[in-house]
Amino acid sequence: METHFSKEQLKNKDNLSSEKILRKCVHCGFCNATCPTYQLLGDELDGPRGRIYLIKDMLENNKPANEKIVKHIDRCLSCYSCMTTCPSGVNYMHLIDHGRSHIEKTYKRPFSDRFIRGFLSRVLSKSINFRVIVILTRFIKPFRFFFPKRVREMINLMPGKFPKKTLKKMQIYPTRKKKPVARVALLTGCVQKVISPQINEATIRLLNRHDIEVVVPKGIDCCGSLNHHLGKSDLAHQFFRKNISIWYDEYLKNGLDAIISNTSGCGTTLKDYGFIFRSDKDFKKKAEKISELTRDISEYLDANVKLNFIKNKENKKEYKIAYHSACSMQHGQNIHHVPINLIKKTGNQVFDIPDGHLCCGSAGTYNLLQNDIAKKLLKNKISNIEKVNPQFITTGNIGCITQIANGTNIAISAVASVKTSGVFVTTIFLFIAASRSMFPKPTAKLEIILTLSESFEMTSASNFSLREVSIPSHSLL
Repeated sequence: METHFSKEQLKNKDNLSSEKILRKCVHCGFCNATCPTYQLLGDELDGPRGRIYLIKDMLENNKPANEKIVKHIDRCLSCYSCMTTCPSGVNYMHLIDHGRSHIEKTYKRPFSDRFIRGFLSRVLSKSINFRVIVILTRFIKPFRFFFPKRVREMINLMPGKFPKKTLKKMQIYPTRKKKPVARVALLTGCVQKVISPQINEATIRLLNRHDIEVVVPKGIDCCGSLNHHLGKSDLAHQFFRKNISIWYDEYLKNGLDAIISNTSGCGTTLKDYGFIFRSDKDFKKKAEKISELTRDISEYLDANVKLNFIKNKENKKEYKIAYHSACSMQHGQNIHHVPINLIKKTGNQVFDIPDGHLCCGSAGTYNLLQNDIAKKLLKNKISNIEKVNPQFITTGNIGCITQIANGTNIAISAVASVKTSGVFVTTIFLFIAASRSMFPKPTAKLEIILTLSESFEMTSASNFSLREVSIPSHSLL
């Protein structure tokens, strides 16, 4: 693609990077063929190629965004499916981020939009704020019909209760051995640790069990991606800098072998810190190190942990598991087969979902801000999941978990840790949210379907029937 940036414009690091990206585009349109919004809406401007032209026009001509541009850029999911498809290596992720930032700086949205986006920015990125809002929402829910449709939909997506935590909050989770084989930091997230703390707990237990010390440094909450994708660059960079400083300090003082992300949306952003601070003399080196250390949990387990897959002789039944490859995982981090292969080693059948490259409609705050499109994408996703007739669904991103759970009664399971007859029956399913509070006490009745792992839990399974196997509650670790 021919570009016309002036020398003065190219002194700006973001313009310089975007100009290089734009020049790679050859207008082929392959990206549109795999773009969820183009598939739904059929408008050239609602596909990557059209959006690239809109962004190019804004940046080259130093034009403020207008209502038309904002509409089509806002409709972008940032799913990055186009990047997987593009034969020319166009980094659409960096281009759309630049476009969103330019819109935020040059376009004054209607008051309602500004209020909602500002509200989400401050509430979702701070776990304490989110927790307070969830509690307040309980009182508002009976009266939600009096609110505008957009607000009603947000209220409907709020969780009804907080799952019970089973691990004490600590900064260091030591191993049983005096000398651990590795030491990693865990990003516990902002929303995830409130609505599904079991994912973090399962991660910690699994790593500890394999003699890996887990560090959860004080002061780290949100990875910054929420504000980053809202175009709120200044707020996002505040989170970025704080996280980088804390992790880098920990790395220098006590050593870190990896920074673990068990939510793929966060992991994609962490791995991009190096690019984001490419021209910052104070943070460039630190950011590059943090990106270098970042690993998705499935990625780390596959490469660094010798997992003991124990065959369960008592239960030889295989289960059909549909794996939803989160966009931020398969397109953002180019990780697709690793989690699938890990789950297959449990002895169960794992099925790719038809049109699995297409987004479920979650996409961070997308299902809150673009609810109508998100619902259509969810309907299509559920329809494709049902084609493989699975007994369970797995995925590696909390946003996808929440979105898909709102559209199906097929069980969405999570793993934590189950022990029977003194033997750990471990699994790798660390990818799904669930609530231990759904199980009866003092006996937890569940079916042990996996042969590798850290506990089995379920959510969104109101119409799902399990063959019950009684396990004393003290065996659920």
